[in-house]
Amino acid sequence: MLKRAPFLENRSGLAAVEFALIAPVMIIMFYGAVELSSAVDCNARVQRAVSTVADLVSQETTLSTSDAGNVFLAANAVLIPYASSNAKIVVTSLVSDATGKVTVDWSEAQNTGKRTSPPATIPAGILPASSSVIYAEITYSFSPAISYFVGNVNLTNSFYAKPRRSIKVTHT
Repeated sequence: MLKRAPFLENRSGLAAVEFALIAPVMIIMFYGAVELSSAVDCNARVQRAVSTVADLVSQETTLSTSDAGNVFLAANAVLIPYASSNAKIVVTSLVSDATGKVTVDWSEAQNTGKRTSPPATIPAGILPASSSVIYAEITYSFSPAISYFVGNVNLTNSFYAKPRRSIKVTHT
């Protein structure tokens, strides 16, 4: 009769071995899900912040530098709990002449430089000849907790808004 080896019948450490094999995968999946939900939340806040900037500026007939600072403070409040120092926000008044040539009328910025030229592409119908539009853009450097492995993620968004109470918003 054949004898079985004793280690084949011994099952006392099987659960520990299975746990040692499965635990790292489950921990990575858990942290991945947490970081992904955090990144999705941050992206939603970035979208709301840029639309807030464009909406607030488009409601005015004139904008001063201090008014722009208050608009940026409102955008920073939308970004809470994420650090506003990671947000590069630019709001620009784009004006088109009778021939449809687009130029920058004025620009204000937070944590970056002001825009000096119009964006490379403007969606059709947004800026017809002899009109203006407020263009807000944001770039947010999102730092996940596992940034050592994946690095920072740049979230960008832009928003166009037509001036509501005048043909264009002037800067004072």
